[in-house]
Amino acid sequence: MLETVRGPRQLMVGEGVAQNLPRVVAELGSRVLIVTDRVLVGQPRVAELVAAVREELDTVGVFADATPDVPLTDVDLAVSAAEEVDADVLLAIGGGTVIDLAKIVGVIRRHGGVPRDYYGESKVPGPTMPVVAVPTTSGTGSELTPVSVLTDPDRQLKVGVSSVHLVPDFALIDPELTYTCPATVTAHSGIDAFCHAVESYTARPRVHGPRDLVEQVFLGRNPVTDHHALLAAKHIARSLRRAVRDGHDTSARADMSYGSMLAGIAFSHAGTAAPHALQYPIGAATHTPHGLGVGLLLPYALTAARHSISDRLATLAGACGLDVSDASEADAADVFLTWLVELLADIGIPATLAEIGVERADLPRFAEMASGVTRLLQNHPGPTDTGSLAAILDAAWLGDRVRLVA
Repeated sequence: MLETVRGPRQLMVGEGVAQNLPRVVAELGSRVLIVTDRVLVGQPRVAELVAAVREELDTVGVFADATPDVPLTDVDLAVSAAEEVDADVLLAIGGGTVIDLAKIVGVIRRHGGVPRDYYGESKVPGPTMPVVAVPTTSGTGSELTPVSVLTDPDRQLKVGVSSVHLVPDFALIDPELTYTCPATVTAHSGIDAFCHAVESYTARPRVHGPRDLVEQVFLGRNPVTDHHALLAAKHIARSLRRAVRDGHDTSARADMSYGSMLAGIAFSHAGTAAPHALQYPIGAATHTPHGLGVGLLLPYALTAARHSISDRLATLAGACGLDVSDASEADAADVFLTWLVELLADIGIPATLAEIGVERADLPRFAEMASGVTRLLQNHPGPTDTGSLAAILDAAWLGDRVRLVA
């Protein structure tokens, strides 16, 4: 068996760890560009962190114009901001959009070119500018992952830059920074993290040669990713509803931060699958949040692959605290899928693609576009031909999972 483990140089998790930020950044450079967004930069806790970094470093620039889904125009603006201060370290304070933006800025600053030069897997030729990542949501796992997801208007779907060199140098995961996260953002980011856990745990195992460990980023599931994915599912399942209902439920917030971190470790290696691949064109077309889209699609994609992964769905049921001790494998899998649909409804995730403005006539085109996202689809445990992907989308448009059960 061949396995690899990747991660930040140091990962810090827990209440209060953000106070270490000035020292960590100063250890990497003396000229920092802080990447964040307009909402966050005005929040007292983030403002305190920015002020503390200013006291510690000689030169501090702030780019606070990050917008959702990392459009290429944001990349150009942020690269220019880094050039203005001649930044030698990047500090990302925010959600996945902010951290993904900092990652690609680090690539361009170190290696030149434009983002398109690095689309796909392992196109980044070496280490990037140092990045320190401080998430303010519990969901994307970007502070741990080797991926930066961008929106390219010429391609009508999101694209990924995937490289081991994109893993941030330091990640500081402080649940206190998530306390002010709105309920909708908590729901969308939280279900994204749950999708990471479930898609990692149900990912197709793949046989590798030694070179694959440096030439590929996503490698399919293995015992290490299984461990992290199941533990992530446990923490998120017991706390996501509570965190959405009460953002100041500190134990729920801590659980979500921890669960998101574990899920990030899992999918950084195993990879995500069909729900993420299908969300790329749908998210680009509808401008709906990423987590909303993958959460909506998850039960349909799992149902379509159910016969291949019923044992894993049954194990997930137990990890999520469901009483399946006397149930058969098939019944336990059904219990998990039913519970998942109820969870999505409880946190406000729409049940159908029609509800988010998708036209049924566009589904074949979306399936065709998603079929090209092979770095994700190679991990999916079910069929991934265009017809099968279209069937998942049609069921999700109608809200009818039963049609996917052979």
